[in-house]
Amino acid sequence: MSTQSVVTAMRVLEAVSDNQPAGLSEISREVDVPKATVLRMLRTLGELGWVAQSEGQAGKWLLTNHAFAVASRGSSGSAIRDAAMGPLNGLQLDTTETVHLAVPDRRFMLVLERLDTPHVLRAFLPLGSRVPMHASATGIAYLAAAEESYVEEYLSVPLDAVTPQTVVDPPSLRQLIADTQVRGFSINEQGLSTGITSIGVAFLGPGQAPAGSISISGPSSRIVREKFDEYGQAAIGAARDISRALSAYSTKLHPA
Repeated sequence: MSTQSVVTAMRVLEAVSDNQPAGLSEISREVDVPKATVLRMLRTLGELGWVAQSEGQAGKWLLTNHAFAVASRGSSGSAIRDAAMGPLNGLQLDTTETVHLAVPDRRFMLVLERLDTPHVLRAFLPLGSRVPMHASATGIAYLAAAEESYVEEYLSVPLDAVTPQTVVDPPSLRQLIADTQVRGFSINEQGLSTGITSIGVAFLGPGQAPAGSISISGPSSRIVREKFDEYGQAAIGAARDISRALSAYSTKLHPA
């Protein structure tokens, strides 16, 4: 297989991940490759156990459990998840809302772990989901902890709205980032999912650099403004513990 074929195969795999269940035409448009080539790649990836056709939707493709298992064995993601599980469990018990763990993946936050609320009405992001930074509490928190050059680069590309409430205006997003830096946690009201509010906090990894974020998410009818500070402080405490577990505690990011 040529180098270009490998590149195309990986792009097809990423397109399936981003859009699953993904159709042939959809994948072809995203990777800008003819349908015949995409189909050949999908069949090869299928033979290798990375993708499979959806049983419920004809002509649609999904990532397999094998793909998730390989990705979850990544050393960095595994170390972060191991460090985060204790604090995340405590945070979920304290708030009784859904808690997410996410790490940066280009311009997105990749959901590594989710602890669900016992409430019937709840927030839900499948493991492996990639959500735009500017549209998510985890992403805004990550941007608030990142270097200015990182934020500048992120804002250099037009921002797409996920919901009518998504902040896509660069000056407005900068204000959200600044507010997050002051209070220590982000607030995302319906920017990713209509009817869902989330509170996010970044944590540090090796070199004192932001390594990811955690969030508390739930229906906007439950996570009301009166709860913001309580949940924000709880998330700051959990993020502080994760940073410490990763040997990257910082009083600047997580003041006592």
